[in-house]
Amino acid sequence: MANEITIQEAQIKVDNWIKTVGVKYFSELTNLGILMEEVGELSRIIVRKYGDQSFKNKEEEALLSDEMADILFVLICLANQTGVDLTTALDKNIQKKTFRDSSRHQNNEKLHP
Repeated sequence: MANEITIQEAQIKVDNWIKTVGVKYFSELTNLGILMEEVGELSRIIVRKYGDQSFKNKEEEALLSDEMADILFVLICLANQTGVDLTTALDKNIQKKTFRDSSRHQNNEKLHP
């Protein structure tokens, strides 16, 4: 079984890593740029694996899970830097979507073949 970790524990773990191995957080603006780069790398893999493009040279070696983890790591950095509790934020976001979309998707004929 994989090592389970809560979102709160992940925020603490990333913060500890930054303060020991990483020395300090990059600026929020730098981390935003890094986040965009990582999303681009994930996009490249998904486009080639599930879309119409093919992989170039050693691109196939890039792991989808690793790119997703890179994104999560940088997002957690940004949350830590800006004082966002991701557990609370995600819970509120799911509640918002549930209220807003309670019948929207059920009534969408495009989602029901």
